Parts: sequence; C-alpha cells; structure tokens
Amino acid sequence: MSPPILIAGGAALCLSFLLTLLIKRKARSIGLIDVPNERSSHAVPTPRGGGLAIVIASLLTLGVLAAAGFIPLRLFLALVPGGAAVAAVGFIDDRRGLSARIRLFVHFMAAGWAVLCIGPVHLFDIERGSPLLEGLVYGLSTVGIVWFLNMYNFMDGIDGIAGSQAVFMALGTVVLGLFSLGIAYTAATAAVIGAAALGFLLWNWPPAKIFLGDVGSGYLGFVFAVIGLASGIHDPASPWTLLILAGVFAVDATFTVLRRFLRGEQVTQPHRTHGFQLLAQKMGHHNVTLSIALVNLVWLLPCALASALWPQYAAWIVPLALGPLVLGAFAIGAGRPEPQAETETLPDTHTLPAVVIPFRAAAPKRRAAAAVAAHEYHSARVAQRHSSSTAIEELSVNDGG
Repeated sequence: MSPPILIAGGAALCLSFLLTLLIKRKARSIGLIDVPNERSSHAVPTPRGGGLAIVIASLLTLGVLAAAGFIPLRLFLALVPGGAAVAAVGFIDDRRGLSARIRLFVHFMAAGWAVLCIGPVHLFDIERGSPLLEGLVYGLSTVGIVWFLNMYNFMDGIDGIAGSQAVFMALGTVVLGLFSLGIAYTAATAAVIGAAALGFLLWNWPPAKIFLGDVGSGYLGFVFAVIGLASGIHDPASPWTLLILAGVFAVDATFTVLRRFLRGEQVTQPHRTHGFQLLAQKMGHHNVTLSIALVNLVWLLPCALASALWPQYAAWIVPLALGPLVLGAFAIGAGRPEPQAETETLPDTHTLPAVVIPFRAAAPKRRAAAAVAAHEYHSARVAQRHSSSTAIEELSVNDGG
C-alpha cells in the first residue's frame, strides 16, 4: 500500500479517536445518552452516536484521496451523498427517534443513487443485453445495499461488535485487494474506513465508554455495500467475497429476521433474540466479541481468500463458508420467541380467552415498571449530585472514560 494511503489511514484514525472523545464529552448536552430499558444489553446510561466520528473522519479523508486521484470520482460521489444521508437519518434517530418508513425511504434513495453512480452488480451474464433484466439487476442491487446496511444496524447490539467487524472487513478487503487487479482504489477506500472505525473502537471496546449508534452502524453497512458494488464492476467474484467476510453478520441478522417474520412478528420491533445477544447473556460482551473475531480470522478470512484465488468457484464457496454459521445460529436459537412471548401464547384448551387477555395486559405493566425504575434511577443521581460536591456523575463524560 502506498505511503499516501497509509498517511490518510493514520489521519482518519487519529481524527476519529479525537472526535469520538469530543462526542463522548458532549453527549449529554446534545441528547445522546442511551438510558437502559428492559430490551437493552447494557445496565448503565451510556453516551451514543459515536459513529458520527467515523462518518466525519472517513468522508473528509476520502475527499482528500479523491482530490488527489487515488479514488475514482464516481465512487466518491456514490459514497459521500448517500453515506451522509444514511448517517443523517441515523443521527436523528439516535437523538429523538424516527419512523422506519422515513429511514427506509432515505436508505433506498441513497442506495439507488449509489447504483446509478457505479452501476449494478452482474453476478451472472444472463441479464446482459436485455433491458428488462438489466432493470431488474439495478433494482436487486439497490435492495442488496439496503439489506446490507440494515443488517449491519441490526447487529450493533453489544460492545465492540460492529466496530471490530468494520476493522475486520476493511482489513480483509485490503488483503484480498492484492489478489484482484484493477480495484486498488477499493482497498484504499476500505483502509480509510477501517482506520476510522479503529479510532472509534478504542473507545467502544468492552466495556464500552460510548456506543456507535444508528448514525454509525447504518453508515458502515452502506459504505461496505458500496465498496462491494464498486469492486464487482472489475471482478464479478468480489461481491461473493464481501458476503463471506460479512458472514457472521449476514447469517445472524438474516436468520433471525426470517424466523421472526415467518412467526408473524413485527421485525422492526426491538428484541433480544439475535444469536450474538443470546450468547452475550451467557458469555458477556467481551467474550462474544472476541469469539466473533476469532471466527472471522480463522474461518471466514481463509474462505474469502479462496474465493479470491479461485473466482470461478466463488458462488460455491459461499454456502460452504456460511453453512456452519447457519447451523450455529439454529443451535443457539437465534430468532426464537422471547420468554414473555412464549408465556403469552401458551395453549389452554379450556380457558384460552382468560389466559390470553391477562398476559397481553401485563406488557404495559412491565414497561411502566421499567419507566418507574429509570425515573427512580435519575432521581437518585440528582440527589447524589446535590448532596456531595465530590460525587461522580455517571452521565457526564470525563477524560478517563
């Protein structure tokens, strides 16, 4: 990798690190505190929205590389407006919430713009030369980007998981770029994204001092999908390789969503039934994040390397690489009904109405209890701050984290 790319990566890392610290300190004043509830995987109010540092650091650095000619203009145009739009709706959602329809609308607009700038992925040759099939491929490429960025968002649920996955995917893209001619610029782009993610990850490693937020998870999913799209223009096997690198996220998110959808659940509702969430309840955030990193390095990276070395077999290597992960998700119970859902749907052939109605009414009581607990927690913190001038304020951000 050339010295300018290394310098750009170092700049992105340092800038992301410092911006994450700034966001961490200002999180309370700008409304970016994640207060835990009954669905949360954390127990202490924690700053969120740290992914904004990744967005700013990477886009600024990519702008410099594009101006210097290291990144094609069409890739830069696909990444910047689309990535900024996805990050913007994520930031708004982190602060005050945003409807799923608005988020999806922006996601589709950003994805469609990226496909128009770069072109669709041609995984097979049958669609070339047919206007109808060509249009279908444009549509499928757009849907693929939207799926990938939402998949990444779904998987941002425990400390360090999304940041470490971004570093791994960037590293894998850089390494695999050595085996593919004509796509060095995608490796340069991935290097900058990975460096910015690493700067944030230093603050997000378990136990996390700040969370990524939708502003970062959606953005990372979008940029990696666009990188795969751009690399597929030169090497049709590259999208398959990217899918292998994202194997843990792809399998866990897709398997869980499909299982909940087939059961008739609303997939946009918060839940804690992803495989990594179930494991975190038993093993802890740190051990799960390390385990995923181990699977990435020991299994998925060699499989991705094989798909790059033998691109004619890439489509067949994908099920070989992801098959064990699917079996693992099934064994863990990803997407299974949560305990209260199982209680609410227990069959009783004699008194079914009497059973169903009271248990459905119990959910608001649990939410009310959680709200009361949160209120009591904040009241206690306020009383503590007034009673002692030396008390530590957990909601504010200090230099030591």
